[in-house]
Amino acid sequence: MAQRVGRLENGVAWVLKNLDVVIAVGLGLTIGFLDVFGDVISDDVSSGATLLVLGTLAVGSMTERIRRKSDFREASAETRRALEDLAMVRSLSGDQVGEALERARQQTNRWFFKGGTGTYLRAVTLPRCVEAATRQRAQLSVKVDIINPGDEKACSAYARFRQTFAPQRNPAAAEAWTTDRTRKEAYATVLAACWFRQRLDTLEISVHLSSAVPTLRFDLSETCLIITQDDPSRVNLLVSRDQPLYDYYVTELHQSREQAVRLDLRDITPLSDEPTVDEVRAVFGDVELPLPAVFTDGDVGEIIEKALHAQDPYRR
Repeated sequence: MAQRVGRLENGVAWVLKNLDVVIAVGLGLTIGFLDVFGDVISDDVSSGATLLVLGTLAVGSMTERIRRKSDFREASAETRRALEDLAMVRSLSGDQVGEALERARQQTNRWFFKGGTGTYLRAVTLPRCVEAATRQRAQLSVKVDIINPGDEKACSAYARFRQTFAPQRNPAAAEAWTTDRTRKEAYATVLAACWFRQRLDTLEISVHLSSAVPTLRFDLSETCLIITQDDPSRVNLLVSRDQPLYDYYVTELHQSREQAVRLDLRDITPLSDEPTVDEVRAVFGDVELPLPAVFTDGDVGEIIEKALHAQDPYRR
């Protein structure tokens, strides 16, 4: 019984959807039978009925065209929106990367970074953002997610990655990346975070250490997300804040930090404007990230130099 009712409902729905065709076919068959089996109707009526049938079919055709046109417009609108979204994901190369990062720093009170050792972060981003916040007397929130310098295995893997994919035109860049350099670069970023935190009370900075080897760098400000690679000449991406992808990466970066080791930067040994070796060793002990026993005072001095006087890797 239920199946019969269902078939009946489907039949009624089909008739209503194709009412114009049903009327046209019904009129055609009726006129045809009357014309064939008797002289019941006149030629004028027959001709008029034929026109009515053709008119009904024309209406049905127009209705279908309108329906298709409406569907086409909806599809076109979706395509247009997709293209507009795509247009907001811009490609960057060469000098465009540095320019995009500079614009991103101009009006922002927050900066999230995820990458390998954070060279550009401590060389340019952190000093410039702290300088702006000091001048404006504004709050600044910085979250840093880098490779764990205490994880020698992860640092070795990162060094191999940098060696493998170093720019072909600059083979010296591959040779420069060793496990020792990777560890010192990461330690330097931790030291820079501690040093800047002691010089700006409104700076809220957190450092998270990961054992996963990153292949991309993420810099996120209040206006955009910039995704870069280790070779500035390769294509990089800029995502505007008003795009869904921006929000997706806000969540992604948060989850990455949640799975990393967060350092406690409170109550650490005060650092001089030009920190001493003893101060630096004490700071790393305070944050429970002791320097390797094999690191000499010369190694610590190298870390200090990288932390406070790093060179802009995008400068040519």
